[in-house]
Amino acid sequence: MLTVFLRNPVVPIDNNHVERQMRDMVMGRKNHYGSKSKRGTEVAALFYSLIETARLRGEEPGHYLQRAALASIENPGSVTLPKSQA
Repeated sequence: MLTVFLRNPVVPIDNNHVERQMRDMVMGRKNHYGSKSKRGTEVAALFYSLIETARLRGEEPGHYLQRAALASIENPGSVTLPKSQA
């Protein structure tokens, strides 16, 4: 499985792009200590994940979070994914 990049030119040889995207989360880790609860840290991690997913899919994170919040109020339990720009 570690040789998939040899057969598929779309698969990168490394994961540097992912590590660079995680840098913001790692740098913000100190802020999680201020949440004072495990649940607060879990919510922060959830939002980081949603924001990064929106960025990866080419949607402005603030617009996505607003759209997802309004959709979940209108239809509780629904899942709203960021729009793909590709």
